[in-house]
This record gives sequence, structure tokens and C-alpha cells, in this order.
Amino acid sequence: MSLSLRIILSAIFASLALSASAADFITIGTGGVTGVYYPAGGAVARIVKEATSGKVRASVESTAASVFNINNVLSGDLNLGFAQSDRQYQAVMGLAEWQGHPQKDLRFVFSLHPEVVTIVAADDKGIKTLADLKGKVVNIGNPGSGNRFNAIEILKAAGIDPEKDITAEQLKASECAKMLQDGRIDAYFYTVGHPAGSFKEASAGKRKVRIIPITGPGIDKLLKEKPYFAKTVLPVKSLYPNMTNESPNVDSIGMLTTIVCSAKEKDNVIYEIVKAVFTNLGKLKKLHPALSNLNATEMARDGKSAPYHPGALKYFKEAGLVQ
Repeated sequence: MSLSLRIILSAIFASLALSASAADFITIGTGGVTGVYYPAGGAVARIVKEATSGKVRASVESTAASVFNINNVLSGDLNLGFAQSDRQYQAVMGLAEWQGHPQKDLRFVFSLHPEVVTIVAADDKGIKTLADLKGKVVNIGNPGSGNRFNAIEILKAAGIDPEKDITAEQLKASECAKMLQDGRIDAYFYTVGHPAGSFKEASAGKRKVRIIPITGPGIDKLLKEKPYFAKTVLPVKSLYPNMTNESPNVDSIGMLTTIVCSAKEKDNVIYEIVKAVFTNLGKLKKLHPALSNLNATEMARDGKSAPYHPGALKYFKEAGLVQ
């Protein structure tokens, strides 16, 4: 190899090394691959990489979702994490899994799509209401998931004891559609943005299934007691035409997806991430149907229980989204 070629190659390698060292690498914790967290995380990662010209690069991990993500951003094993707004609230307030231990280092970055507590049930079990879940095999979600916590809250509100009145399974969300079609479970809870692959899969098999409304006096009381829940309507027939629901819409309740991080994350990195997402919102909205109705003002304000991360707040003030 000639001296001149060695000099050129050395310069190229040095440039690549400098470029790599200058980049910030982050890891985003999402959820199961059949839900919305995982593809939404991929969409955010793509936008950030493109908008920062590779200065901030993100990898996306499929995780056990909200509780796992919150705990792991606080431990430093994840840089960003997707979390239901109710789980963020509980962590900050020292409730549920964090009972008596408020997570003071948790920080709000921004919110994304709404999530709906959704129950899919097999027609051959005669399940059409919450009350019909009694005596059935119901997946309430894997330990540490928002699904599980929401399922328990709703069952109790409806007067159903999760330990006595049903046979409670604790499968991951990604396993539920197959298990329902195979007859291993009769119904499952899944708190997720729509449309979601799990429900398309569940309604594509020979076993007929439907989405169960989440309504009743107990649910009305729950809505008054829990500030993170809100009534929502799911357009089931337009989203999942194979579901056997007679009505085109199903009443349910839900909350928001939020992205959180630790107070220890670098201000400049979080600033660049938020700026990239918000200045490319049009592109982001096209990357997944659940993101199609995002609104910058709502993303900057709604679903916030933890304090703003300073990097996020800096951008929101510059953009006039918060005072």
C-alpha cells in the first residue's frame, strides 16, 4: 500500500471515529411488538436520527412496558421510556408498585397517542359485558405492565375479584391473540393505541371474537376517583371489521402514552430529541396510524405528572408551547 493511500485511509478512519464519538447513542424502551409502543418508538428513533443528521442515534427495545421502562430509565439502563400516563402519575406520587417511594427523578418529555383499555373476548363464551367475565379465564397482563394494573382496577370497579371471580392469567400482550384463538383463554385486557396488530390477529381466526364495552356505575365512580382516566369511544367496526360487535362503536376508558426519562439525562440531548420530533411532526404522524392525530400543544402539556425535563422545557418555551 502506497504512503499516499495509507494517509487517505487514515484520514477517513479518523473522520469516522470522530463522527462516532461525537454522536449521542440513546436507548428507547417501548413495549410488546404487537402493540403500538414498539413501532411508535421506531418512528421516533427514525425521525430523531434523520433530523439530527445522526448526531443523536436511537435504538429501540421491546420491553415489558410502562413499569419496566420507568424503573429502567431511573436506573440508567434506558435513556427514554414509553409509559402510560397513569403509571407516570403513580410513580411520581409513590403509589402502586412505588407505594411510599415517590420517584422524584422521573421527568416528563412529551406525550403521544391516546391509549384505550380494551377487552377482547370469545363469542362462544357468551361474554358481552364486564359482568360476563366472572368464571372465565382472563388474561390480565404480565407483572409490571400497565395492562395488568388497569385490568385489576377495572375488574374491581365492576365488582369482580381478580383473585376469586376469574381465572387470571399473566401472559404478555404479544401472546394473547394466539392463546385466545387456541382456546387457552376466554378474554384478555390490553391497554394500547389503535389500530393494534394484536386485535387484527385475534379477529382473523376461526374463533369469533368481540370487543367488550367498559361501562357501568362502578366505572363512572372509577373515572371520578382516578384523574388519569377519561371516557373514550373506540370505532371498532372501522378498525377491526372482523369483530362481531353489533354496534360500530364501543365505549371504553383510556389515558395517554407519555415518554419519560431521568433527571440525569443530558439537557442538550433531550432538547435535540424533542426539537427533532416537534419540527417533524408531519412526518411522524404518517409513520403509524395511532400517531395520525397528534397535536403539538397537547403533546407538550397533556399527560404530565412528572416535572418537565429541562431539555424538553427549553424547546417548549422556544416554540411557545408552554409559558
